[in-house]
Amino acid sequence: MGTNDISILAIESSCDETSASMIVNGKVLNNIVATQSVHEKYGGVVPELASRAHQENLIPVIHEAISTSGVSKDQLSAVAFTRGPGLMGSLLVGVSFAKAFARALNVPLIDVNHMQAHVLAHFIEDPKPSFPFICLTVSGGHTQLVLVKDFLDMEVIGETQDDAVGEAFDKTAKLLGLPYPGGPLVDKYAKEGNPKAFQFPITRMPGLNYSFSGIKTAVLYFLRDQLQENPKFIEENLPDLCASIQYTLIEMLLIKLKEAVKQYGVKEIAIAGGVSANSGLRSTLSELARRKGWNLYIPKFEYCTDNAAMIAMAAHYKYLKGEFVGMDVTPLAKMKF
Repeated sequence: MGTNDISILAIESSCDETSASMIVNGKVLNNIVATQSVHEKYGGVVPELASRAHQENLIPVIHEAISTSGVSKDQLSAVAFTRGPGLMGSLLVGVSFAKAFARALNVPLIDVNHMQAHVLAHFIEDPKPSFPFICLTVSGGHTQLVLVKDFLDMEVIGETQDDAVGEAFDKTAKLLGLPYPGGPLVDKYAKEGNPKAFQFPITRMPGLNYSFSGIKTAVLYFLRDQLQENPKFIEENLPDLCASIQYTLIEMLLIKLKEAVKQYGVKEIAIAGGVSANSGLRSTLSELARRKGWNLYIPKFEYCTDNAAMIAMAAHYKYLKGEFVGMDVTPLAKMKF
């Protein structure tokens, strides 16, 4: 470690993953994540339980991030944290620790927008996209099309007007009787099914915006009618149902992505967020990119879900621009770019 090295500890606590990462001169050294299993029996993330779990997990996760990095806390240049968007109770845990730690070490504090960090996950490892590029950011809480002009210069050009696509996966999975989180299970069963077995409506919104609330209602009524005729309908058709639902959701995502590419004339395409781990989306998008001549960038699975490595990467570029915050900073459950 030289005296001019930029060493940042980054903390992520926006939802139900507690994570810490060390980054030195733009190179991520580790990415420690503690997941929370307490929510499974409730069928979704319980905010109060999430914040309590963060309190339990945060110190061990940070200790491991520092101890395995070869960087001592006295060598830190700054402390970074997720400011939002996210669950307020969860964010508070990370923000409070970051403020106390930065003050104790007398180093600057860097706030990071969680959604910008998802985009910047593409710069953790090679290959990296060139500017400008379009990033389809898809998760349980967000669905956005982002025009990325530079590391910290991003514009949301389209987004969901109601449910996020990850929420649509989980809600339809629940209708099929699958346990939480249902999205990965839909993906699993879809591999064995026929995506054209059942047809569900594709909601079309103005411009580049999305709407995913309608498919849940369509699936609900479809299943109600089928179960009246055959009580074992779901059980007998689960792979085909999952494949058909997944096909519809992916089509909705890619219709708008294709429009965005045409509108902005950009062929550097990236995907980020938890739903980018979906194998159906990855394979369909890869085939589309091949046919269209796009350069496609998909992060490793570990950088798709919530993690501190992406927070660290965003913090590195904010450090270079001197973008720090004071001790009066507060978390934001809703946070714009």
